[in-house]
Amino acid sequence: MKRNKSFENNNPLYLIATPIGNLKEFSTRALEIVSECDLVAAEDTRNTSNLLRHFDISKKTYSLREHNEKMASEYVISQIKEGKKVVYMSDAGYPGISDPGYILVRACIDNDIPVSVVNGSSAFLSALIPSGLDTSHFYFYGFLSAKKQEAINELNALKNKEETLIFYEAPHRINETLNILLEVLGNRNAVIARELTKLNEEFIRGNLEELVAIDSATLKGEMVLIIEGNKEAQEFDLDKVNETIELLKSKGLSNKDIIEITSKTLGINKNKISKLLY
Repeated sequence: MKRNKSFENNNPLYLIATPIGNLKEFSTRALEIVSECDLVAAEDTRNTSNLLRHFDISKKTYSLREHNEKMASEYVISQIKEGKKVVYMSDAGYPGISDPGYILVRACIDNDIPVSVVNGSSAFLSALIPSGLDTSHFYFYGFLSAKKQEAINELNALKNKEETLIFYEAPHRINETLNILLEVLGNRNAVIARELTKLNEEFIRGNLEELVAIDSATLKGEMVLIIEGNKEAQEFDLDKVNETIELLKSKGLSNKDIIEITSKTLGINKNKISKLLY
């Protein structure tokens, strides 16, 4: 077990959330922390430099991206150990959310370096909250695989989830992705949120059949897809569930295995089966 207080005689790594569109969402605290730092590690040093230049901030930058994250993390840690104040920024939103950052965080933890987040914009929260779909429970997935069959396999693993599903997508893939979602998940209610916090911010609400019919040429910018959870999974045949449980009990299976097998066999949430079992 490790306990780290971020600001008690320590020099933490700061993860800075950056604007997803409107630059005015870059917080006062973020500007303060960046202004005081010695080094800005960044997913794309050009984009980060442009952002800092907008606020009249000039800092030494260092590239830490998906393809060099392990090696670059070692350099960042060496700088923090030398007493340098270091921040990490991805291109938009939070580091580590469909962006590099996880390997760097793990490396810091392994080296007893505290990690602190400076809050800001989040694309999936900015899309989910005004979507009109259920926000009480949700499952953020990020980008589906660019390979069609792999994307289908990923969705098959998600299709029984009752939680609202959240995906990211780029404009050049949006039409194919919407078609795959319709094919695997069925005609669920869904929302496309695009150009979030920008001048052309738009929410398109409908079902997947309606969204598939949209001219993809009108869908520009990075997008968030909010998809209704599996409502059918919320209703089940109680007698069939109990029958399955009793059958598995008679075979001497553990409660854990009974829950797992019943859930997969009948497509029912594990928590519901657990409540019946206990």
